[in-house]
Amino acid sequence: MKVVTTLDDLRHARAALAGPMGLVPTMGYLHEGHISLVRRARTECASVAASIFVNPAQFGPSEDLAAYPRDLARDLALLEEAGVDLVWTPTAEIVYPAGFQTWVTVEEMARPLEGAHRPGHFRGVATVVAKLFNAFQPQRAYFGQKDAQQAAVIRQMTRDLDFPVEVVICPTVREQDGLAMSSRNAYLSQEQRAAAPVLFRALSAAAMAWAAGQRDAEDLRQLMAGIIDAEPLARRQYVSVADPVTLQELEGPVAGALLSMAVIVGTTRLIDNLVLGEA
Repeated sequence: MKVVTTLDDLRHARAALAGPMGLVPTMGYLHEGHISLVRRARTECASVAASIFVNPAQFGPSEDLAAYPRDLARDLALLEEAGVDLVWTPTAEIVYPAGFQTWVTVEEMARPLEGAHRPGHFRGVATVVAKLFNAFQPQRAYFGQKDAQQAAVIRQMTRDLDFPVEVVICPTVREQDGLAMSSRNAYLSQEQRAAAPVLFRALSAAAMAWAAGQRDAEDLRQLMAGIIDAEPLARRQYVSVADPVTLQELEGPVAGALLSMAVIVGTTRLIDNLVLGEA
């Protein structure tokens, strides 16, 4: 496995890789969810590359950039074991050099849900992914369903800007109790970790109610909200029953939907989602 830092070194190393190449973009502090993306890419591509970059542009002024967990040596060992061929570990100065002023903005799709609570977040996401696509020139790029809105925004950007990249969305990987794997789970105390599966319980209850015939969007929202509110350590930021394509909130009976939520457990903000029907 080759590890590079500069853009010139990346392009030189990339040119030596066989195609098709699969890219797994990450912010490091890897877990089984990330490694599952690598494994999927390994089965579908002749070579696999990854990036490790904690992207400052997607953190708000009150968010946890400085505290975001990092362990580069461990990450590189995990990627090598999983069969990655090339890893780029740029600095912020390489990705956003002095005088940088060009940003990628996905309009409507980035406004609700996470976009409403984290202004500027998806501008940072779309910009860095566009730069990664340009730097790596992959044929496929792999992302997790846990960040459902991010996946939708990246797909939209890829279509709109005519990137010749297939965006592959892979299933959320969960702990045994249902908690979606996330680097931010490391922030949870033991007591908070015990409370955190409330997100999956709420989503699962709504999915079961929908499967049993309870199709009204507001009823499903209220069901999820009630389960979150019953957990003393959890504070909901939003619960959503949205169109899986436009991400706009649905009303009345739903044939398919994206159930999603953001919940603060202790001081840690967690997100999760499930898809209903053929959405």
